[in-house]
Amino acid sequence: MTNSAHALLRGPGTRFFPSTAWRPRRPCEPRPGMCALRAGKATPPGASAPREPAGPGAARLPVRVLASRSSAAPLLRVRPSGLGLLPGKSCEMDFKIEHTWDGFPVKHEPAFVRLNPGEGGVMVEVSAPFFNDPPAPLGEPGKPFNGLWDYEVMEVFFLNDVTEQYLEVELCPHGQHLVLLLSGRRNVWKQELTLSFKVSRGETKWEGRAYLPWSYFPPNVTKFNAFAIHGSKEKRSYEALYPVPQHELQQGQKPDFHRLEYFKPFTFNTLFGKEWRQPESDLWLIEKPDVQAYNQ
Repeated sequence: MTNSAHALLRGPGTRFFPSTAWRPRRPCEPRPGMCALRAGKATPPGASAPREPAGPGAARLPVRVLASRSSAAPLLRVRPSGLGLLPGKSCEMDFKIEHTWDGFPVKHEPAFVRLNPGEGGVMVEVSAPFFNDPPAPLGEPGKPFNGLWDYEVMEVFFLNDVTEQYLEVELCPHGQHLVLLLSGRRNVWKQELTLSFKVSRGETKWEGRAYLPWSYFPPNVTKFNAFAIHGSKEKRSYEALYPVPQHELQQGQKPDFHRLEYFKPFTFNTLFGKEWRQPESDLWLIEKPDVQAYNQ
């Protein structure tokens, strides 16, 4: 689902999750429910590591596009980052998508999401099994592709749960992407924004790196969720970082990634430090009348 100068991956098989040692000058300050790693070797995606028990959240109903004006805790790790803007304070946040949208364990290696501090934004790194099902979209790699959610894709959502304004980013192993800005549940007001997105793909696994500038994020992001989708027809699989708790499932319920009530608390201060404040976005200032309406 956009543009910035970041290093290209060096081709198939390239890994951007190095196993390196670090010695933070100051420990990170994990929030409740997070697991802070001690200094030492980083665990690359797919490797076994100590983690919290996994457990409960949601796939998608049709998105209504507005006219544009221009229950289990998944694995989450916080560790010091050498890439941050605030030395000794910035962290990386790691997530594993270990459950289907309705809370059942996945039957393959879990998809992996990492959030890194970036200069002027956030770097999102993903790693997942490559199913090659459905086949690649017809759109040009590196360009936005509307309807990408019907293909093999990973998605990340950043939400302000007070205004219900949120950023949705979809990343495809074939190189296409889709960035949506939503104001209200499933109400898209801006879409197909540009994205700096690079992919490395092998026969059974793919990895991607996308740079998200602060202008794409709604003000005061407070919640987060991530999803992975693959397969065709009856083999279509919808997976969620924070699934719908099984005790809340209803007969005939379908996956819907816009069930914002199942997103979990999130703060960028975990990445950038306690005193950091999210920069304002010129894009979201366009939505100021709607923000005022939400506040009334």
